[in-house]
Amino acid sequence: MYFFLIAFIIILDQGAKQLALSYLVLNQSIPLIKGMLNLSLTYNYGAAFSILQNKQTFLITITIMVSGTILFLLIKNIRDGHWSLMLSLAMVFAGGIGNLIDRIRIGYVIDYMEIKFIQFPVFNVADMAVVSGSFLLVIYILFVEGRIQKNKAGNHDR
Repeated sequence: MYFFLIAFIIILDQGAKQLALSYLVLNQSIPLIKGMLNLSLTYNYGAAFSILQNKQTFLITITIMVSGTILFLLIKNIRDGHWSLMLSLAMVFAGGIGNLIDRIRIGYVIDYMEIKFIQFPVFNVADMAVVSGSFLLVIYILFVEGRIQKNKAGNHDR
């Protein structure tokens, strides 16, 4: 199931980016929800918040290493991993791969969604998957993993 989610997120991300390239003009902003959400095509030559500008080889290398580790963890935990861990890993992996495809194929990441009322950087579906998956992973680590370990320890005491 998680691998279908990964495929869905990657396909959605790449499809949305192609639509953005087809219908938007670079650096033009089109209000989708006035004062809240705009469609704004930009090219990101860096990472989150445009850090590490023009360091594509480094970003590609790091993304491949992190994605490989996440894929290993997904496969390792496929049978008995908690759903929140598996979902978070799948989302982070899919988002990373979505942006990796852009970096390898065209040398930058295509961004097109802009939240206006909080002045947040322009982003895409892959970014949403990485951020949401990371947030879910933090929740898993803080609130779920400890209970799982405690339950396992309690079962060994019997």
